[in-house]
Amino acid sequence: MGILVTWALNALALYVTAQFVPGIHVSGAISALLAAIVIGFVNTFIKPLLLFLTLPINLMTLGLFTFVINAVVLWLAAQVVPGFSVDSLLWAILAAVVLSFVSTLLSRLSKDLKLS
Repeated sequence: MGILVTWALNALALYVTAQFVPGIHVSGAISALLAAIVIGFVNTFIKPLLLFLTLPINLMTLGLFTFVINAVVLWLAAQVVPGFSVDSLLWAILAAVVLSFVSTLLSRLSKDLKLS
């Protein structure tokens, strides 16, 4: 049950992010759920490789380059999921920051409510 709650919270976080960042568009709940699945897969299989390849840059920027990697993850998901789009890399970077914040907030809230 915990994975379904996590999936729903990630989709909700993506939907909320799209409401705050004008360059990110989610057409509805189904698109948000599909995008959350794709982002999860990309985070699991592709992101570790990207982090390894960009390790020197990430170290020089004290980890801030991770937001660029997260923006690439969002862009990749937008290429695959119909109804989910990213207008530019700058909007994707801003969305990565907002999504990180919203996801953390929802995760803590769910733990306080014992949802997951």
